[in-house]
Amino acid sequence: MLKEFKEFIMTGNVIDLAVAVLLAGAMGLVVSGFVSDVMMPIVGHFSGGLDFADMKVVLDEAVVAADGTVTKPENAILYGKWINAIINLIIVGFVLFIIVKAYNKTKTPPAPVEEAPKGPTAEELLVEIRDALKK
Repeated sequence: MLKEFKEFIMTGNVIDLAVAVLLAGAMGLVVSGFVSDVMMPIVGHFSGGLDFADMKVVLDEAVVAADGTVTKPENAILYGKWINAIINLIIVGFVLFIIVKAYNKTKTPPAPVEEAPKGPTAEELLVEIRDALKK
């Protein structure tokens, strides 16, 4: 019976983990979409139409043939996508902070443990015994 119980607990934990991984992946897509489709256009509007995803430092220009085909693609550092990823991380961190803070508020604090009444110390008992023997 103990073996069956361990298998049941293990199966439940694996299923919980699988659900958490799937939800985290879906949440990642939602947050990425929110950042790229909602937040970045707002930031771009207030920064003069700047789109962070297009920000880059071109190391080598693209080589274009006479017929218009690209023979050698452009080599560039796409730091704008990195800025988007940082904003994405900040939003996810803030949301997780709010969730954990709300969860901690719902937990009830443990009941205070009442201390057992203190009895006499060993020295006090020895004084009482000494006084009793003197009588």
